[in-house]
Amino acid sequence: MKKIVSLLLALAMLLSCGLALADNIKMDKLTFQFVPSKDADVIITGTKNLPDLIKAEMANLGYDIGDVEISVGTSYEATGEAMSAGTIDVGWLPGGTYAIYSQNKEVDVILTATRAGLSNDSENPADWNGDANKTLPTENQVTFYRALIYAAPTEKGKALAAKVNAGETPTWEELDACTWAVANTSSSAGYIYPTMWLMDHYDGKKISDLSSVLTLGYADAFAQAAAEQVDIICCYADGRRDYEIPWNLPTDQADETGKQGMGRQDTIWNELNVIGVTPGIYNDTVAVTTAKPEIYNPEFISALQTALINIINTDEGKDIFYVYSHTGYAIAHDSDYDGARQALSVVK
Repeated sequence: MKKIVSLLLALAMLLSCGLALADNIKMDKLTFQFVPSKDADVIITGTKNLPDLIKAEMANLGYDIGDVEISVGTSYEATGEAMSAGTIDVGWLPGGTYAIYSQNKEVDVILTATRAGLSNDSENPADWNGDANKTLPTENQVTFYRALIYAAPTEKGKALAAKVNAGETPTWEELDACTWAVANTSSSAGYIYPTMWLMDHYDGKKISDLSSVLTLGYADAFAQAAAEQVDIICCYADGRRDYEIPWNLPTDQADETGKQGMGRQDTIWNELNVIGVTPGIYNDTVAVTTAKPEIYNPEFISALQTALINIINTDEGKDIFYVYSHTGYAIAHDSDYDGARQALSVVK
């Protein structure tokens, strides 16, 4: 009798699970896109297991998704435009990009990334330079990061670094004589906040006032700095950590993440000197398109928030999102990015 009762209970549980799954909302496809703040190949390789994890978590939360597609935008703006048009459902957007595309409610934030803080948070650029000041990760979780303006190991770059390390301030003329590598205009760390830094220190001058500016992705900017083809690059504060190993690898080799060697002899901490430090930048968003009602509704958003938080709290999830320097996610609100909109307004 006990065996029969146990079998009946097991059958009842299987039936109830089947009914629950049958009641799940069906979605043919869900599209996710990262902006190219890291090498596209590195992002795609690092997130290759993410679709299966998302499908499993969402199934538990009431959504059966046939296909989860992960891609990398060709630019920050391309991802914003795709989300505005509804061709991308979910995007990882930096604060500056989110500020642009949320102005007319084309996208809406659902999560803010947290990341491991750095051992250095000084506003004095000289404090970031040299092997003795090598930037290391900490256990502290933070919701902001800084952008840095780096001088490359060119003749002009070394002159700027020497001046800053001696406690002196470069002149506008010295900066204007350099070739700058910056990111797209919606990049917080690669353009917006470096522009604000220039405005604060040089009587309202902006990146657009500089004589020689190249728009490059971060990987190309570091490569051009190593090749001494640009004098100054703009990047997030832990950028040198990302390129520390390839900086010294032979040019015909690549590191384990696929970054190509840059052939330098001295360390990146000694050669790529910080000459400017920006104020804190609110962390990256996970945002959703508002163009599709099946995406932009409280039930779906709540499920997706829970799914991504659950994933990043696993060891596998941490490994996946490490490629983006994200170590956690917190529920976010649109008002969190009012500061990013103010920054964008100043730049405009």
